[in-house]
Parts: sequence; C-alpha cells; structure tokens
Amino acid sequence: MGGEPTTVLFRSQQVSTVFGLRLAGGGDVVVKARADDGRAASCVAAQARLAERGFPCARPLTPVISVGALAVHAEEYRPGGEVLHGDSPDIARRCAEVFARLMAELAGVSVAPPLPNPPWVRWDHTDSGVWPAIDFLDSRDQSVVSEHVVETAERARKRLLAAGLPCVLGHADFEAQNLRWQGLQMWTVHDWDSLAWQPEAALVGAASGSFASAGPPTLASIDSSEAFLVAYQDIRGRPFTAVELEVAWAAGLWMAAYNAREMALCGGARAGGDALRTQAAERLRRANA
Repeated sequence: MGGEPTTVLFRSQQVSTVFGLRLAGGGDVVVKARADDGRAASCVAAQARLAERGFPCARPLTPVISVGALAVHAEEYRPGGEVLHGDSPDIARRCAEVFARLMAELAGVSVAPPLPNPPWVRWDHTDSGVWPAIDFLDSRDQSVVSEHVVETAERARKRLLAAGLPCVLGHADFEAQNLRWQGLQMWTVHDWDSLAWQPEAALVGAASGSFASAGPPTLASIDSSEAFLVAYQDIRGRPFTAVELEVAWAAGLWMAAYNAREMALCGGARAGGDALRTQAAERLRRANA
C-alpha cells in the first residue's frame, strides 16, 4: 500500500476481522481477514467489477492473498452515510430498488461461483439433517431450539430443493446494517464476503425478509416482504413465475429459521424468532411448503 500503518481507525469482527488503518502517508484503508474457504477471491473480484462500474461500494485495492489460514485483502475506506431503520413497505421498496440494481450489475460479472454458500443461505448443503454443519452451533444444546423452528426450516428447505432453478451470483446478506444511505441515495453497500450462488428468486426472497435487520437478525412483516418482491420485479421488468414466487417466500423462511436457531443457541435476541412464529403459517402457505 506504499506506507506503514500508524493508527487503527476501527476494528470489528463478525464473519471477517476488519481493520480501518491510517497509513504513514496520510491515506486510509480497510484490511479484511477471514478464514480461507476458497470463496474470498471470487467475492473480491466481483466487488471490484461493480466498483469499476460505479456501483456504490468500496473499491478493492489488492487481490486476495493467503496469510496462513486466512484470506486477506485491502480496500478503500468509504465512511459516511446512515443506516435506514424500519421495515415499512415504503422502506422495503427503497431497498428493493437498490437490490434490483445490484443484481442487474452482478448479472454481467463472470467469476467462479463463491462456494460454499454462506451458511444462512446454504439450504443446498449435503450434510445430515436440516442444517449445514457448523461446529460452534452443533456443539451446543439443541434442545433450546423449538420444534417449530426446525419444522419450518425443513418445510422451506424441501420446497427450495424441489424447485431446480438455475443459480446466479447475488448478495446474500442484504441487511440494513450493511447499507449506508445519504438521504434518499444509497451511499455504500458493504459485506461482499456474503455473495452467494443461488437462484435469483431465492436471493430476492432472502433479502425481502432480512432487509430491515439493523442489528440482531429480524424478519420483516409479510406486507413489507411482499412490497419488496413486487418492487423488485417491476424494476427488473420481469415478473416471477409462480414457482419463483414460492421459492422467494421459502428462502426468506429458511434464512429466518436459520437465524432463529442461531439466536436460540447463542442466547441472542428473540425478536426474529417471535416474528417467525407469528408469520410462519402464512409464509409457508405462500411458499406452497
């Protein structure tokens, strides 16, 4: 990068460990490090293509390199903007506009599929049971996860696997906490490590349920998810088929059930699980699951 780091501007850790650094020459950069599972190179390459096209995201400054068991890269520091809170139908439509633009841009990007998919959209796993194998979750007391959450996940997963739709590249963690706005304009979309290789309708459906999550995962209202799906189809200029609509509703359910399980196992917020319990029957009906 042409200079030694002199100041740590911030540090955060979720899926990746992220450092904001000020270099001796005065420039600011962000360095990301995460377990090298083979996904990072494709994710960063896709992010770079979108930045080149003017999509609002941080521009990668280096390719991905391996450092021991980690995949590491640097990107520009893009501070500013505000989190948009709420899950009203109006907010849903605003978010759907951004997601539609994002998916349209990614349709022109050719990279190796970023597999394995993030676990919260990995309903196509080949592990035993309904959930993908994740040691830090599987080692905990599973009795704290309600049968309702497990049954909902099983039914949603069965519908998703039966659809047989082609996969595309898309953002699988489209949540309020990963978006920054300046007024009515999108300023930055973050978390490109969460790209996935799943059917378009499934990625849209997952986003329609998760877009309002500004902290612990929650589930948008059914009306707002429907507003998101309608707006996305209108902007893309192609209505979903009946099967695609069912897949969209099933994907939102799977992601909500995955999150509810994780929150139950880790002692996290219950809001998403409570919303799932309230909405599951209607969402399962719309998913034909």
